[in-house]
Amino acid sequence: MNEKIGKVTLNLDYYEGQDFYSDGVIEEHLLELVKHHEPEEYQDIILKEKNWAVMYHLSQQRENILEWYPITKEDSVLEIGAGCGAISGVLAKKAGRVVANDLSKMRSSINAWKNKEAENLEIVVGNFNTVSDNLTETFDYVTLIGVFEYAKTYIQEEEPYRVFLDKINRHLKPNGKILMAIENKLGLKYFAGCKEDHVGRMFEGIEGYKNTSGVETFSKRELEKLLDANGYHNYRFYYPYPDYKFATTIYSDSYLPKKGELRNNRRNFDAERLLLFDEGLAFDTMIRAELFPHFSNSFFVEIQKKEENNA
Repeated sequence: MNEKIGKVTLNLDYYEGQDFYSDGVIEEHLLELVKHHEPEEYQDIILKEKNWAVMYHLSQQRENILEWYPITKEDSVLEIGAGCGAISGVLAKKAGRVVANDLSKMRSSINAWKNKEAENLEIVVGNFNTVSDNLTETFDYVTLIGVFEYAKTYIQEEEPYRVFLDKINRHLKPNGKILMAIENKLGLKYFAGCKEDHVGRMFEGIEGYKNTSGVETFSKRELEKLLDANGYHNYRFYYPYPDYKFATTIYSDSYLPKKGELRNNRRNFDAERLLLFDEGLAFDTMIRAELFPHFSNSFFVEIQKKEENNA
């Protein structure tokens, strides 16, 4: 069954009739905001409301993680974990076709209203595993923006990260790519006093998630080893700064930051933090030691489709 919100198709064929997770009344508020306001009004709303959730879901700066990437109108994209549509809009502007998946009908409705002019956007509501099992279409890109770290929640298997990647791999065209954005558990901000993003505890990732289940981020070397061990040998790392959520600059191994560039570090909007040392000066030390890639707060990883003979 399909519904139309503006020009967006809301596909409810796999929706189980209830939302199994919610952030509560803030989602109802977000729905009212996007129903009654245009995108050009969002910045004024963010400044007026001074609410983290409103900023997180409505800020156009969220699009910076993919605004620069060379997706064209010749390309199709599968967006997994689309949420309230912070990234769906920029994908719809750049690609020819976007299929966005999320488990929540409320969040998908917010996405549809937010991007109601995008006639090339289809939002499929339902559990990713069910959607994946029924999806025959293949895509040029599959995006995992703040999603891969939850694989243990999505995939009830002994090797959830491998199974998740291989599910995604099947939905890629030949030469297709996975585009992943994820926090670095050894990001400098976590040593400097920021709380771990997903569980709100200081040093939780650094200490190996000893109090956490269901979510986990990785260091650069851990992520490289995970990809290599599962047959994904062709990949490229980028380094969003200050992080992938509100990136202002995207660095790469061919263009790394220079001493004095990384001074925009007090941007922890969602929770209180400590200021244990000067992150800018610490970044300068990392840059001189050629260690910045290992202490970048986030990663953006471009991963080439694994060929079947490598499966």
